[in-house]
Amino acid sequence: MKVVILAGGFGTRLSEETEVRPKPMVEIGGRPILWHIMKHYAHFGFREFAIALGYKGDMIKRYFLDYAHLNSNFTVHLGSGDVMRRDVSREDWTVHLIDTGLRTLTGGRVKRLSGLLGRDTFMLTYGDGVSNVNLAELLRFHRHHGKLATVTAVHPPARFGSLVLAGDGTHRQVLQFQEKPQAGEGWINGGYFVLEPKVLDYVAGDDTVWEREPLEALAADGQLMAYCHDDFWQCMDTLRDVRLLESLWASGKAPWKLWD
Repeated sequence: MKVVILAGGFGTRLSEETEVRPKPMVEIGGRPILWHIMKHYAHFGFREFAIALGYKGDMIKRYFLDYAHLNSNFTVHLGSGDVMRRDVSREDWTVHLIDTGLRTLTGGRVKRLSGLLGRDTFMLTYGDGVSNVNLAELLRFHRHHGKLATVTAVHPPARFGSLVLAGDGTHRQVLQFQEKPQAGEGWINGGYFVLEPKVLDYVAGDDTVWEREPLEALAADGQLMAYCHDDFWQCMDTLRDVRLLESLWASGKAPWKLWD
């Protein structure tokens, strides 16, 4: 089963990083967040990826062109230019790198991959967030309900800590300070879709935003189900998010690191 990763946006809210590289190449623990996302999928046995490129897509192409060599030991015969690999990369992945246009919107990027996706069920996610969602359970849920689309619903992390107060009126005692709880807000689209190829019929073209007309129409037709994930999920929209993910990785207890 192919996994589509949307990796073509401008990432304007993270301009401190994305002026020089595409958002999926922003590093957490010395590896692009794109690598972390792919490792998560590979942990559950999904190892064929279609990466929808746009803004600075050449950097992502170069990363994968060099990946096998840079993650292996090898010998170079300078006279002939021959390279002999001494071992192989641990990642047995097939990666399709597809230019889907600089200004194509999210739905259009998926639509442009229709020839590659064919008539098979596929997965779809964003190239800027991590989670510990159980992808095997997600797929089982999708196959069980038989609809065209499944979206993973998550609780967004709160932006600010909250106060637990006692009393009434304008003067109260603080009983407890809670640092940025994950739950407590409504459910949102967390990505991690499982989709049937007919969903592409809901996408008009390059100017279609996947999260608007297609998902709204699928919901109206009763063809969109939600897999509710009530555990870790974190997008990477701001420099603060980058620092949070970096600190979690540095702690050795990153919730999304399910692999050995």
